[in-house]
Amino acid sequence: MSSRDAIVAEIPRLRRYARALTGNADQADDLVQDTLERALEKWRLWHSARELRPWLFSIMHNLFVDSRRRAGRIDYCDADELDEVPQRSQAGDALELRDLDRALALLPTEQREVLLLVGLEELSYAEAARSLGVPQGTVMSRLSRARSRLQSILNGEAVPQLKVVKT
Repeated sequence: MSSRDAIVAEIPRLRRYARALTGNADQADDLVQDTLERALEKWRLWHSARELRPWLFSIMHNLFVDSRRRAGRIDYCDADELDEVPQRSQAGDALELRDLDRALALLPTEQREVLLLVGLEELSYAEAARSLGVPQGTVMSRLSRARSRLQSILNGEAVPQLKVVKT
């Protein structure tokens, strides 16, 4: 398989991860495009012994973090900004997916990223750690906290919302 074919084969996973990160289809498409452009620019830095997918996710993660920093966004939402905590729906799969999407959006970015990489994209802890540039133990603890928090949100339990205060 050529390098071009290998990258093209990863586009659906990149789009899915980008959509989950941004929560917006247009922003996700822009993030995927930026990721692919950066990967092609830096292709000579990729080692064929490394897995391609974690390398691409690492590029995407860094671009996403950089864009959030430039925008001055805060990772934690204020409880006053939330209309309601998503409730587990009995109406069907579409509503459950909507609730899951909303619950994921309530997770801090660091927890959401790890949960998506390990749970959705099926990366190992080591691959996720390399993609995010953090130790493997950090991935494991963030994943544990993300799963616990997500379960609480989906069960309709009150989950404290932290607010970052700059001094």
